[in-house]
Amino acid sequence: MRFKNLFVYRLDAKCKLDAQDLEKSLAGHALQPCNSFEMESRGWTEPQTAGTFLHALNRHWLMVFGVDQKILPASVIRQVTSERATELEKKQAFPVGRKQMRELKQRVVDELLPRALTRRQATAAWIDPVNRWFVIDTVSQTKAERVLETLRKSGIDLPAKQLATQQSPAAAMTGWLAESEISADFSIDQDLELKSSDENKATVRYVRHNLEGKDIQSHISAGKSATRLGMTWRDKISFVLTETLQIKRINFLNVLKQDAAQNVENKEEQFDLDFTLMTGELSLFLSDLVELLGGEKLQQA
Repeated sequence: MRFKNLFVYRLDAKCKLDAQDLEKSLAGHALQPCNSFEMESRGWTEPQTAGTFLHALNRHWLMVFGVDQKILPASVIRQVTSERATELEKKQAFPVGRKQMRELKQRVVDELLPRALTRRQATAAWIDPVNRWFVIDTVSQTKAERVLETLRKSGIDLPAKQLATQQSPAAAMTGWLAESEISADFSIDQDLELKSSDENKATVRYVRHNLEGKDIQSHISAGKSATRLGMTWRDKISFVLTETLQIKRINFLNVLKQDAAQNVENKEEQFDLDFTLMTGELSLFLSDLVELLGGEKLQQA
């Protein structure tokens, strides 16, 4: 259990959460299979096979949001609809009109839905009630909002706002590059995206490239700002920070992988060990990152 991306929210300081209440609410809105005429269903799934919907360990909580989607390609719908339209034209001896075509298409969808395959997508979310973090493993704001929406529909009042810092990530990243250093806890890696602020939005990307060259400084002097930057925290976690404060491509480095390779007897123990190491380190990492960006920006209610 290791997150690959972090979409970070801050819980209200007055937020009071109870694990038993959360478990009850999640279980009451468990993911159900799509019925014959549904394209999609949403709900909560069990993080493990232990029969609980909230995995609670060392004051950290894990939940998994699931979506079942029917796979019904648009190309298949168009093909079958076209074939049916051709048959209908022969029968009625005049072309199929727009209204007829819409109705025909809907009948085709209704006919194919019960036979369509179902694909499941899972999105994990982690709550740290002590340090007030709510983190979703996604890079998509749409997916993050779906998780929050489903929490509300499950009767869970989670007062969370997207994390904001005093200094914008773009300004901070550009400054770090200009000075070729960050801090004792963070270092610059080899991935970078620079973008100009003019109408053309000229963009330069570097992948696995030494970022200490004069060309980087020239781009910054010309007015380009960093929109993505590869970084490492305490030689434990590498990641990419974006201008919108998203944290992508999380990679736990060897020092943590070695800790996670301790002797375990089964998959359940390995899951718990990975979850404990991940949440413990990510809580510290997020606190250090917020401090690096000038502290948390207070948001109006």
